Amino acid sequence: MKKIVQMDNKVLRTKAQEVAKEDITSKKIKDIIKNMNQALQTQNDGVAIAAPQIGEAYRIFTVSPVLFEKPEEENLVFINPTIVKKSKESTWLDEGCLSCRWKVGQVKRHDAVHIHAYDENGEEFLLFAEGLLAHIFQHETDHLEGILFVDKARNLRDMTQEEIDEVLSGSE
Repeated sequence: MKKIVQMDNKVLRTKAQEVAKEDITSKKIKDIIKNMNQALQTQNDGVAIAAPQIGEAYRIFTVSPVLFEKPEEENLVFINPTIVKKSKESTWLDEGCLSCRWKVGQVKRHDAVHIHAYDENGEEFLLFAEGLLAHIFQHETDHLEGILFVDKARNLRDMTQEEIDEVLSGSE
């Protein structure tokens, strides 16, 4: 299984390449998505992951269905995602990242977005998100541009051992 790469890895600072439409349903892309989902499942505190986080510089991210209140479904896949509309309003929210392990800070992001992407079957879709989900979409699309949350965060700090222990134990 692929490991989640950390912030010293150059792939996280690389602008990811688009997936050609004819390649979306290829074995290679299906394997990348499978590896992303498996890596995400190993983390108690992960809700989404971008392909660069497993060392693959492709414009793909997946989001846990728990965020859509559909825990029985598969992760939602976004291939070649583009945020096409953003709200004027923005909010500072706490963020962390599986590739910036044990760091937290606040990032100001738009309160609502419309995102255009393709799913794993090559079907085009447009999705509206607000609140935490909108923040997550912006965080993940930043990954595809080689931007990490630590580049935008205020009050950036290392988590305390107690906070880390809570994450590792899976409690909230």
